[in-house]
Amino acid sequence: MLRGRSLRTEQKYYLHLHDYLSLKNTLSNALELDKHSIDDEGYNIRSLYFDDPLRSALITKNDGVFRREKYRIRMYNDSNETINLERKSKFGEYVCKESAALTYEEYKNVLAGEYSFLLKREERLLHEFYAALKTYQFRPSVIVDYWREAYVYEWGNVRITFDKKLSAGINTYDMFDQSLVLEEVLPTELTIMEVKFDSFLPDHLRQIIQPMNHIRSSISKYVLCREKTLQHYKE
Repeated sequence: MLRGRSLRTEQKYYLHLHDYLSLKNTLSNALELDKHSIDDEGYNIRSLYFDDPLRSALITKNDGVFRREKYRIRMYNDSNETINLERKSKFGEYVCKESAALTYEEYKNVLAGEYSFLLKREERLLHEFYAALKTYQFRPSVIVDYWREAYVYEWGNVRITFDKKLSAGINTYDMFDQSLVLEEVLPTELTIMEVKFDSFLPDHLRQIIQPMNHIRSSISKYVLCREKTLQHYKE
């Protein structure tokens, strides 16, 4: 717990195709698929990330800064029914995610640079996002898109996810733009596994995923996609 915010452990691994398929088969028989899944492949996540003119979100991650945070607006399955502003704070391998709902109209206002409405809302997170936009000149930096196959376990609040088809938006900052062009950033044979839990990871799950057999990495989907866009455009 950090100033009233709950911290979770987050561990990330690169999996090759045969490891992913093996774990998928085992986990699908042992755990429940996340209720938001629309089919066996899971569900689609698309996020618009923000950064300041100094590229602080990008640089602090690449420099391995212990404490860092990112703002993003996230939607699911190409629908405007659920749109959330999120701030993900990271402290080593511990993470905290805060969230506040936005309407589609509010999302469009943020894109248009009209964000004074944030101060009229009650949520502290929205007030702090306003400060990031107004004072620190945070602006949209990249769209990150992928499919998430998530398995859940109640004890320990465990989520084991496989993130596939990681892609960067390279021609617009509007997540709902029908002309959005996505470009994949990882080889097709690689999948990102994330293991998240509160205070403990149950032993039987640890034995299933066998973390020592996989390539643990400080993976950032944001950085991978941001660097892909920088190959296309100079700022």
